[in-house]
Amino acid sequence: MDIMIGNRIRELRKQRGMTQEKLAEILGISFQSISKWENNIALPDITLVPRLAQIFDVTTDELFAYNQKKIREDIEQYVQRACELRESNPAEGRRILEEGLQKYPENDILLDNLLYVLNYTSNPDETIRVASKLIDKTANIGLRYDALRFLAYAYHAKGDKESALSALEQIPEICFTKLSEMAFVLTGQLKFDAADKQKWLSFEILLQMMQKISECYEEKGETDKAAAEISKALELISVFDGEKRIDDFSCYADFFSARLSKLKTV
Repeated sequence: MDIMIGNRIRELRKQRGMTQEKLAEILGISFQSISKWENNIALPDITLVPRLAQIFDVTTDELFAYNQKKIREDIEQYVQRACELRESNPAEGRRILEEGLQKYPENDILLDNLLYVLNYTSNPDETIRVASKLIDKTANIGLRYDALRFLAYAYHAKGDKESALSALEQIPEICFTKLSEMAFVLTGQLKFDAADKQKWLSFEILLQMMQKISECYEEKGETDKAAAEISKALELISVFDGEKRIDDFSCYADFFSARLSKLKTV
C-alpha cells in the first residue's frame, strides 16, 4: 500500500526549501527518520504530527492528505492475521505485528495485540515495557485498561504483588458493558447481536471464575469442593450443547475434564 503521508512531507518540505537535515534538527530527531518517512518505510510518531503541521503552516488534515481508511484497513489486516495465530503460532503472530509496527510505529492497536502474543510468564519485563508504552501512547481508554491488565499479569509473574495490585486498582469496576446496554436499549437484530455477543463473553468469564474458585479450594486443601466446582462448569458447558458457538469452548471442556480427573486422584 502506498502511504501518501511520506510523499506529502517531502512535498511540503521542498516547497519551503528545507533539507531533511534542517527538518530533523527542528524536530530533534535524526535525518534518517525523515528519510524513512519520505520513502514510506515508516510513519512519524503521532506526537510529532501537530509540530509538523505547525512547521509547514498547514492543518493536520492538510498534512494527512492520504487515505486514512486504507491505513486502518491495513492495520486491521495485520491484527487479523496475528489473531489467527495467537494460540497455534504466537511467534509468527508476533513477527506479523512487529512488521506492522515497523510501518506504523507505536500504533496503539498493534501494540495492544502484541501483548497477546508475548509470554509474560517467561519474559515479564518485555510485557511490562510494551504495556507501559501502550499506556503512555494511547488515548483509547479501553486499550489503556487492557494494557493495565497485562501489566498486572507481568508484575505478578515477577512476584511483585504490590505493583500488580497498583495496576489493577487503576481499572474501574463496571457492572455493565456497552453490549449489555445495547441489548436493553435497542430492538430487532441489533438487540439480538449485542445480547448474543455479551452472552458468550459472560459465559467465558463465568467459566474462568469457576476455575479460579476451584484453585482457591485446592490451595486450602478442599479438593472435594474444588472438584465440585469444576463439575458444575462442565455441566454448564453441556447445557449449551448443540449451539454453534459452544464449539469455541471445546478447549475449556478438555481442560476442565483433565483437571477434574487430576483432582479426583488427589
